[in-house]
Amino acid sequence: MRLLVTRPEPAAGATARRLMALGHEVIVDPMLRIVDTGAPLPGGPLHAIAFTSVNGVEALARHQDRATLPALPTFAVGRRTAAAAQTAGFTDVTDCAGDVATLAAALSRLPPGSRVLHAAGAERAGDLEGALAPHGVTLVLAVLYSSVPADALDPATVDALAAGRLDAVLHYSPRTAQAVLRAVDGANVSGPFRNLRHLCLSQAVAAPLLAFGARAEVAERPEEDALLTLL
Repeated sequence: MRLLVTRPEPAAGATARRLMALGHEVIVDPMLRIVDTGAPLPGGPLHAIAFTSVNGVEALARHQDRATLPALPTFAVGRRTAAAAQTAGFTDVTDCAGDVATLAAALSRLPPGSRVLHAAGAERAGDLEGALAPHGVTLVLAVLYSSVPADALDPATVDALAAGRLDAVLHYSPRTAQAVLRAVDGANVSGPFRNLRHLCLSQAVAAPLLAFGARAEVAERPEEDALLTLL
């Protein structure tokens, strides 16, 4: 198949390599750019770390004040995020194998009074703080990165859409889906884009595409392995 990948780098490149190894043709056109905020880490004692994305792992790993953090119990939303945390040097990593709800369930079992650092982006899904509060666990938010939408599609993507040289596009986040919809509108290729197969990591990702009138297919689990089975 001829596929479009719009997630941010470096994740886009990793996905493209997986797809090409499976025999697909791939165009990579990231619709978001990840930038560090430079925000300081919160003060006070910390008893654990929560990661809801690979971007959060990488932003915390780059932070100048991370020195004592890798030894803390670390909870990751899913397999890929857990693997990234281990690669970044976090030594006690739990893969919560799901979504924000499964992450919250694991964190809720920490002792009451625990303070959990959430290394997060400026845009977040779910209410992790609210889910933990009844259990006496405090989520301490550190907004370490933000995502900047691309101004436009790459000319190669526009040409491929206009010429009918794409079959499907993979969508990993609502924000990326919204960014690519704005970009295809600006390039006047909404019609060809709408006619592609749209493979989505979750129902939340699919929502803006369904509103656009696209054929959105949703993975059984919010993991890349499940997304790729839709191919």
